[in-house]
Amino acid sequence: MLKNLLLFTFVFLSLISCTKNEKITLVGSTGRINHVLIVMKNSDWQGEVGDTLREIIAKPIVGLPQEEAQFSINQVGPETFNNLFKPTRNILFVGIDKERMFYTNKNIYSQPQTTLTILGNNKEDLIQNINSHKKEIISTFKNNDLKVYQKKLLKDVWNTKNIETFNQLGFSLKIPSQYIKVEDDGKFLWYRHRFTKGQLNILAYSIPYATKDDLNISNITKIKDSIGKKHIPGQFENTHLISEPQFEPITKNLKFKGMPAIETRGLWIVKNDFMGGPYLSYALYDESNDRIIIIEGFSYSPATKKRDYVFELEAILKTFQIN
Repeated sequence: MLKNLLLFTFVFLSLISCTKNEKITLVGSTGRINHVLIVMKNSDWQGEVGDTLREIIAKPIVGLPQEEAQFSINQVGPETFNNLFKPTRNILFVGIDKERMFYTNKNIYSQPQTTLTILGNNKEDLIQNINSHKKEIISTFKNNDLKVYQKKLLKDVWNTKNIETFNQLGFSLKIPSQYIKVEDDGKFLWYRHRFTKGQLNILAYSIPYATKDDLNISNITKIKDSIGKKHIPGQFENTHLISEPQFEPITKNLKFKGMPAIETRGLWIVKNDFMGGPYLSYALYDESNDRIIIIEGFSYSPATKKRDYVFELEAILKTFQIN
């Protein structure tokens, strides 16, 4: 039962209400990015309820060359949930109680922290409650991690006033200082971060459009490939970056900073070479300026997992702003 766990929460919240004029200092949260601690009975975790959760939380993330789960998971029973686990940044409480519930809390045991509670009045009801909140489960923890990662990553960034492409094109990104300029000609931007296991790259540019219909994946892929040919050469002659033609990119239509946009997750390769990896791009329909803005990140890290690298690129791309 989850009653003991909920009691901790109620006591904590009561403490806050009784000491409104006192400042309570929480310990800093712990845990890796894209990691969730699940607190539930071991018997439920090993049965249908656990299977349901794994299908959602550990579902493979799209757009990567190898299968990787959206989140890494640890599970502990309620009786094991002690001070060692309480500071974890992302915690999911799951159990059976008198009422069906689904709610989140912030900074109960540490800061920044998000806890999510899912309850059902029996096993079948609990499974139904979990399934009815699939998107919220993922978005709750992902959005929390994005904010945490952006705060950490963007403590030291390049001054956008010194980046010519941003000055000329009227938009900007917060690019961490460990990313070094490769090209910045006022029309095309390329910054790269090299590390022991590979490199991460950020691109930004815009193109004029004829109609809103230009915002489609076929057209965007052609544009990206033409940019790769012009600006991103491979290590050998007659090689350059292109989209992997054998992999159909995963696209999503959405609003990005108030503009119609296409999110694309796919794979890139170097034509006539053997390099490749995942990319994430956003093509934004900027009607007021008669253009399509493209911001993109791509990673190269052979023989390593790539989920968290793409997550870092996403965190940077989502700092986009119109100046």
